[in-house]
Amino acid sequence: MCDHMIVVTGGPGSGKSTLIDALHDRGLSSMPEAGRAIIRDQVQIGGTALPWADKAMFAELMLGWELRSWHEALALDKPVLMDRGIPDVVGYLTLCGLRVPAHVEAAAKNYRYNRMVFIAPYWEAIFAQDAERKQKHEEAEATSRVMADTYARLDYQLVELPKVSVEERVAFVMGCLKAE
Repeated sequence: MCDHMIVVTGGPGSGKSTLIDALHDRGLSSMPEAGRAIIRDQVQIGGTALPWADKAMFAELMLGWELRSWHEALALDKPVLMDRGIPDVVGYLTLCGLRVPAHVEAAAKNYRYNRMVFIAPYWEAIFAQDAERKQKHEEAEATSRVMADTYARLDYQLVELPKVSVEERVAFVMGCLKAE
C-alpha cells in the first residue's frame, strides 16, 4: 500500500479534476486522469480505443495509464493526488457490463493506494457534457455508484466530497489529509 497516493474518484462531471487542479495550485502533486487524454489521443489518430467504439480496448489503455501513474507517484516522497486509480478500470468494465479480466482485478488488488479514497458524488448542478464527456446524467450517476461499490469491495474507506464550492472542497480535503 502506498499511503502517499490519494485517489479522487466518482462519476464524470462531479468536480474531481477541478478539485485536483485547485489542490495542485496550492502545492500538492497530482497525476492526471487517463480517460480524457486517451480520448483526445485516439480521436487525433483515428483510433478506436474509445468508450463509444471499443470499450474493452479503452479499458486496457486506461489500465496502462493508471499503472504508469502509480509507478510515477511511487517515486515521489510527498502526497500525490490521483485523478482516478486502477480500481476505476474495474468499475468502468463493470458499468459497461463487460467481464473484468483477471489481470485487471489483480492490478487493482496488488497496486494499492491510501486506504482513504475521496469520492465525488453525482451533482446535477455542475454536470455538463463536452467533446470528451459524452455521458448522459444517468450514466454519470451510475458511474458514481459503481465506483463507490468497487472501491468499497477492494477495502478502501470512502470519504464523500460535499456538494459545496471548490474552495470549500479544498478546505475539506486539506482537513481530511491533516487528520490522517
